[in-house]
Amino acid sequence: MSATAAEYQRIDQWIDAHFDEEVGFLQQMVRVPTDTPPGNNAPHADRAAELLAGFGWAVEKHPVPAALVEARGMQSVTNLVVRRVYDAEGPTLALNAHGDVVPPGDGWTHPPYGGDVVDGRLYGRAAAVSKSDFATYSFAARALEACVPVRRGTLELHFTYDEEFGGELGPGWLLANGIVHPDLLIGAGFSYQVVSAHNGCLQMEVTVHGRMAHAAIPDTGIDALQGATRILAALYGQNERYRSTRSSVAGIEHPYLNVGWISGGTNTNVVPGKVVFRLDRRMIPEEDPTQVEADIRRVINDAAGGFPGIRVEIRRLLLARALRPLPGNAPLVEAIRSHARTVLGEDIPECGTPLYTDARLYGEAGIPAVLYGAGPRTVLESNAKRADEHLVLEDLRRATRVVARTLADLLS
Repeated sequence: MSATAAEYQRIDQWIDAHFDEEVGFLQQMVRVPTDTPPGNNAPHADRAAELLAGFGWAVEKHPVPAALVEARGMQSVTNLVVRRVYDAEGPTLALNAHGDVVPPGDGWTHPPYGGDVVDGRLYGRAAAVSKSDFATYSFAARALEACVPVRRGTLELHFTYDEEFGGELGPGWLLANGIVHPDLLIGAGFSYQVVSAHNGCLQMEVTVHGRMAHAAIPDTGIDALQGATRILAALYGQNERYRSTRSSVAGIEHPYLNVGWISGGTNTNVVPGKVVFRLDRRMIPEEDPTQVEADIRRVINDAAGGFPGIRVEIRRLLLARALRPLPGNAPLVEAIRSHARTVLGEDIPECGTPLYTDARLYGEAGIPAVLYGAGPRTVLESNAKRADEHLVLEDLRRATRVVARTLADLLS
């Protein structure tokens, strides 16, 4: 059953009346740093919980044990859950956004943790991905409760802090420990598309061992960098082959591989005895992650075998499976697209994205999930993970309306 036209109108009016407050809420979220690494995220969770409690909500804090956090290379993780039970017999719909972010890096013209508003844009790290949806989802829930008196089921907010390192200590930990298990999920996304599928991601660390020697007598050593270069050339050669493997999902093209970090050697006049690099292999939904990993290992070992004397260690850092559409996600897709048509004045597509997100963890648990939230048409436009990340505030207003109207349909 859908809400009424009068209820939709009240929702829109409520959001407009409280929009300055919503922008202020987002500024508070941006102003508490959550750089990961180092990953000290508990202070942000404390601030978010304080603000959410100010709405009259009971906020559950779920700190992840320190040993698990430290093993993942972070300092603190406290996940937040807000449960709004309207009728225990109805469905449970969850809204998930993550608060951890990559460090800001260089090149900013606005303070990365200032939350400055200039020409209708709010600047700051995670202003678009995805602290924006802390605001979208919180104020959509508030609008629902203020404007739609008859509801069913349960609404949950899941604000988590491990997306940048794979999500296993965020939604993965909440799900594995039975703290949450909703029937449907909307995860952080952008305003001009409904994402129902996304790529998977395999990340690996490769250590190439050689033997150090004085650069004046290089033949007494084994150059790990030359060996690593052979391996890297073989890996990059795969990218041309990947282009012929096409996905059937709109918005996703083909697999690809990136080497994003390299370290090695001890000094300019020393033959390097060890080189370490990390690779990121994006997997389209049609690929088998087990086979992908086996193929990468084979390419590395074959290339290493062509350079006598080196020894290679390969360690998996992350295996994030692709998100695939599950039976049961149609009500989410249909409601979001319908209300976006009204609010945005245009049809938005259902599509896939080459990113990977925490939503896959809900999908692996059998929970139908889609991505929708506040943001532009593309990641590039938002400057996410780059200098001057920002959010157009009108996109925040519109996305909040769309989500609130969708909640009204599914929980009224």
